[in-house]
Amino acid sequence: MFSAILIEKGEAGQSAALANLAEAELPDGDVSIDVAYSTLNYKDGLAITGASPVVRRFPMVPGIDLAGVVTASTHPAWRQGDRVVLNGWGVGESHWGGLAQRARVNGDWLVPLPADFTARQAMAIGTAGYTAALCVDSLLDHGVRPDQGEILVTGATGGVGSVAITLLTAAGFTVAAATGKAAEAEYLQQLGAATVLDRAELAGAGKPLQKERWAGVVDAVGSHTLANACAQTRYGGAVAACGLAQGMDFPASVAPFILRGVSLLGIDSVMAPAGPRTAAWARLARDLDAIALEVIAQEVALGEAVAAAGQLMDGKVRGRILVDVNR
Repeated sequence: MFSAILIEKGEAGQSAALANLAEAELPDGDVSIDVAYSTLNYKDGLAITGASPVVRRFPMVPGIDLAGVVTASTHPAWRQGDRVVLNGWGVGESHWGGLAQRARVNGDWLVPLPADFTARQAMAIGTAGYTAALCVDSLLDHGVRPDQGEILVTGATGGVGSVAITLLTAAGFTVAAATGKAAEAEYLQQLGAATVLDRAELAGAGKPLQKERWAGVVDAVGSHTLANACAQTRYGGAVAACGLAQGMDFPASVAPFILRGVSLLGIDSVMAPAGPRTAAWARLARDLDAIALEVIAQEVALGEAVAAAGQLMDGKVRGRILVDVNR
């Protein structure tokens, strides 16, 4: 038997609670894992609270992230004792996920846990931090460089934003952090932000083309914020878009793209192939300061994950929520 958060759906609706499950109930897969840590992302919050129909089948163990040790494998890439990490691939949505002490998954979904990280540190990073690394890699691959000007990070106190600030600072960029939480300015500056601005400056409808401000942008917000960020990006700059905290809409014009040569880079962390995943984790291992990681993360026990998901959806959480599945 093992403990897990289980989401069930009946006539009265959806519910999520701590449950004891048998290993025989685990889904099909060619790699079995003893999970050490998982995490709570925005998508996990949606799944656990039922705020959005993220879960595609019931019952479901949520958790789009996990880190642990392989206990059994018929996959050629993995052997018993290997340390692994998993992000995305529909885990926690259509396949049982990481908010459990045991998991069984497709070995193609796994990447090696970098030697620099413990399982706890890897999940303090989680999909949010891995997505931030994908964003930074995409901006650098596009040719954005520190001497070209400031980089804007929206949703700065969230998991993606917090890690993006630290990685961009490590890469030599001057970072401007946009947040709706004025009280967190010191936290953002501690991570490396040179400037903190009110998200209200970006959250409303704006002109199609605005004063050039940013050499590049990491945006986890979408909607008007993304549209304004594009409208303020300098000639030849790039915007890495990875989230929709404000909304899925994009009320913009083509002006920044055809008059300033701005590029909009879509960042998908769920189905990204192994190459970009491994590169992103290598950047995290190289550039993410361990002290900053402790500032970003807060830890909860598995039995506290349901309540923490509600706090996440209420906007009461900064940084990352780390889940120790064994307490």
